[in-house]
Parts: sequence; C-alpha cells; structure tokens
Amino acid sequence: MNTQILEATAKLMVADGKGLLAIDESTGTCNKRFAKWQIPQTAEAHRQYRELIVNTPGLHESISGAILYDETIRQKKDDGAPFARALAAIGIIPGIKVDLGAKEMASFPGEKVTEGLDGLRARLTEYLEMGARFAKWRAVFAIGDGIPSHGCIEANAHALARYAGLCQEAGLVPVVEPEVLMEGDHTLEVCSEVTERVLRTVFRELYSQRVKLEGMILKPNMVLPGLTCPRQNTVEEVADATVGCLLRSVPAAVPGVVFLSGGQSGELASVRLNAMNVRYKSRLLWELSFSFGRAIQEPALEIWHGEQANVIPAQEAIYHRAKCDRAAHLGKYDGAVEADHRESATHDMATNAYAGSAK
Repeated sequence: MNTQILEATAKLMVADGKGLLAIDESTGTCNKRFAKWQIPQTAEAHRQYRELIVNTPGLHESISGAILYDETIRQKKDDGAPFARALAAIGIIPGIKVDLGAKEMASFPGEKVTEGLDGLRARLTEYLEMGARFAKWRAVFAIGDGIPSHGCIEANAHALARYAGLCQEAGLVPVVEPEVLMEGDHTLEVCSEVTERVLRTVFRELYSQRVKLEGMILKPNMVLPGLTCPRQNTVEEVADATVGCLLRSVPAAVPGVVFLSGGQSGELASVRLNAMNVRYKSRLLWELSFSFGRAIQEPALEIWHGEQANVIPAQEAIYHRAKCDRAAHLGKYDGAVEADHRESATHDMATNAYAGSAK
C-alpha cells in the first residue's frame, strides 16, 4: 500500500470544486432507465451512451472522477480507446463499482446486505491493471417499522470496512457508500438519527479494519424527509440537519464527503449542496462535494433517446448539470447561475470542441 498515492488521489477527487460522476448503473438498472425513454436495451446501446458521456467537451472542468461498471470498463470507444484510458487522457480519474448488489438479508425481513467480498482481492487487481484508481461499494438502509436493525447496520458496515481495506491494499481509493433510502414517510429527524447511527457504526468498523481515513472518500445520503412524508423541509433545514449529522459522526481525517443524489432532481440536489457550502463554509472539516448519477444524467437521457442526431444537445445537458454542481460545491450556485449556465452551455461546448480539434 502506497499511502501517499492514496491520499493524493483522494484529495484530487474533491479538489477545485469538482466532484464525481456515477455512470456505474448495473445492466438491469441501465435497461430500466433506457426503457423509460424507448432506448434499445443492449450492450451496444450502453456503450454508445457511455461514449456520449466520456466525449462531452469540457466535462473535466467539473468532474474529477467517473465511476464505471464492470461492463463499461471492458468496453471501448469507437476509436478503440478503452473507457478508462479515455477518461484518464482528459484528466478524469477512472473508478469502478465493485459490489455485486444488495440482496435480501436472511432472517431480516425488509432489509438487505450487499454482497461481493468473495474474490474481491483478485477483481481489484484486475481493475487496477485496467486503469481504475478508485472503487465504490454501496450499502442500503431502509427506514420502516423497526428497521434498520442493529444486525443489518453491523453486517453492512463490516462489509464496507472489509471492502475498503482490500481496496487500499490493492492501491485503490475506496469510496464508502452507506445510503439511507428516501422511500417512506419518515421525518427529517428520523432520517438524521438513522444516518448518524449508520455512519458511527461504519467508522467504528473502518477503524477496526485499519482503513486509512486520509485515503478514502465517504459517499452518504443527504439527511432528508421520506418521499411521502407530509412535511417536506426547507433547503436550509436540510442543510442544517445534514451538516450537523456529519459533524457528529465523520472524522476530520476524511478528505471529502461526496453526496449521492438518491433520486433528487438535478436542480434540487444542487440547491441543497450549495446551501451546505454557503452556510457552513467556515466550519467544514472536509470538502462537501457530489457524486451524482441520475441528477446529472436524466436530462441527457431524455434528450438523447438513442439517436445520433441528439448526441450534442444531450452532451450540453450533461455539461450544464455538472457545471452547476461544481458551482454548488464552491457555494456559488443560485438561480442566476443556473440560467447563465443554460445560456452559455452551447457557446462553451463549441469553444471546447474547437480547442480540442485544434490541438
């Protein structure tokens, strides 16, 4: 383990206002999103879409790293360049999702445990050779009657810590993702209590497994009321609850916290992230950034529809949302910025495309 490289990579992943782009949807999840927009559900369609994203001019201005899926890291662009190599060539750090999904947990109705530790050491070595420099593992926690249970939290926290230790052994920065799900009618206060309990357990296990906190990234949920909760809290209340929860449970040694979008709209995710960075700028112990998937991709999918003629406007949508999220990381996002970005997106992308062709 080269701790200096791990630390340097982790810091770079959240530097200069940038964040991560999650394009690591499993085959099943990707097909569901494609079906929504009548896009063919094939490996080639997946490849074409990922190439659309990787080829987005100016993407590196806002995105520091991209999380790939096993299918994607093995695929190539039309010019023959593997996706991991193509990302690295434009200054975006390639990453890889390594868990095998959340499965029903035996004897724990309504709860899940993430699998994938068997054979992980060998898979990490292979992914490193393919160009990955960080990895991601997701655990999920539903809120309901009596859940999440102590047993579910402990099992998933232990798996996250085992995964993180194996990553650092292999020379990969682990992105640790404990997600408290938005589904349900629970209040903001309940989400805060559960999220804090989960994070405290996760970090206890990370310490137990001797994971170097300076060489990892945390990817949690924002503290939010359930989707069907009668009271949907203000942006400021969400910011206060989320940062307060993190300050009570995340050690200062962690270089960055990158939020998942969890089904929030692109604009709402940006607004909430921006509020945290504005209201708590002087008190933050870590960079507060983003690792969004749907919040960046959904507008592009709606535009693309699998049609080559729609590639450029779809790329403009990706560029726009990523740029807005960088502004939120810097605490400079507002309605005017959103509008300005929309108006300037086409001009900026045209300039970037011209500059790239002139090299």
